[in-house]
Amino acid sequence: MVLFFTSSVVNPPATIYMGKDKVENEDLIKYAWPQDVWFHVDKLSSAHVYLRMPDNMTWETIPQALLTDCAQLVKANSIEGNKKDNLTIIYTPADNLKKQGDMAVGQVSFHNDKRVKRVHVPKRENPIVNRLNKTKVEKQVDHEQEKIDRIKTENAEKRAVATQRKKEETELAKQREAEKAARSYDSLFNVEEDPDAPKLTGKAIEEDFM
Repeated sequence: MVLFFTSSVVNPPATIYMGKDKVENEDLIKYAWPQDVWFHVDKLSSAHVYLRMPDNMTWETIPQALLTDCAQLVKANSIEGNKKDNLTIIYTPADNLKKQGDMAVGQVSFHNDKRVKRVHVPKRENPIVNRLNKTKVEKQVDHEQEKIDRIKTENAEKRAVATQRKKEETELAKQREAEKAARSYDSLFNVEEDPDAPKLTGKAIEEDFM
């Protein structure tokens, strides 16, 4: 089972989720969306909390209020960390999580330590935790099907972008060809007159034909 929470400190509201137990945490490590952001108490046992990244932000530009919501949820779901003040919460994109076969259940490392950020939590903020807990929804998730659906959606979006880009490139090419043709056409009628050349009049032309 996966626990879902809604953070209303941003607009539109953001989704935060976590595994209900160690087994579910293992599934989330495997199936979390690559762009989602993983949160955990540094150097202590805690829940694995994920932020479903909104489309209008990157993991490096998460607003402080949303970071605080995620960090407070992690702290509240750490048996040891919930009792301590001045904790450090670490976070990184889910595609930076590294899982090796000899690791214990729930244990992870990172592909790139430079992509790991930290946020300081002075103490538990009950109003924040209570607000988030009121939004909690427990769901059974078919991770494999969700992955298939997500990939289909992402591929459809990529195809739509590629089609639009090709259309724009085609229109631009047509516009350039039209401009080129117009310049060539105009040049036919912009030949400068030779000032020394005799000028023909209507009379002269008539006499030539006579």
